[in-house]
Amino acid sequence: MTQAADTNVRLIKKYPNRRLYDTKTSTYITLADVKQLVLENESFKVVDAKSAEDLTRSILLQIILEEESGGVPMFSSTMLAQVIRFYGHAMQGMMGSYLEKNIEVFMEVQDRMAEQSKGLYGGSNQFAPDVWTQMMTAQTPAVQTMMNSYVEQSKTMLSQMQDKMQDQTRALMAAFPFAPGSANEKSKS
Repeated sequence: MTQAADTNVRLIKKYPNRRLYDTKTSTYITLADVKQLVLENESFKVVDAKSAEDLTRSILLQIILEEESGGVPMFSSTMLAQVIRFYGHAMQGMMGSYLEKNIEVFMEVQDRMAEQSKGLYGGSNQFAPDVWTQMMTAQTPAVQTMMNSYVEQSKTMLSQMQDKMQDQTRALMAAFPFAPGSANEKSKS
């Protein structure tokens, strides 16, 4: 990151006593406060006070763990097990970006729905969460159909991408003398 970009990022220091110190407000904060920063789209970075190691991801994971433990979980055990299986797998890096892009698309759809609802419901900035819940419950079959369609399209795209990667790998490996069907093997025939 550049020096200019760093000035826009709120710095939070984590001390050995597990306390988080917000350098912008010069106060100690809690994980709930960090969660609020996330909800407000505030850019921040959490660093170890002694080593300056970036701890942002681990703090975000702690927040997710608390959310998953405290109420209605977002992730099923099956889904979490499947995510764990990708660690150490050749597709690990791709899976992270795949999930990130899918969440971005989902958020864009949600933003568009919110924008469209402004015109329908008196131009208020945003529905309260309970209104969204009621609307989504009433629209469950339509939303489920839309999500199933999206998942099917995503599966097809992922399958096509995998096929393309296999074709590219075969083409690359064919140039090596040890690969079946390589140029050297063909010249021996």
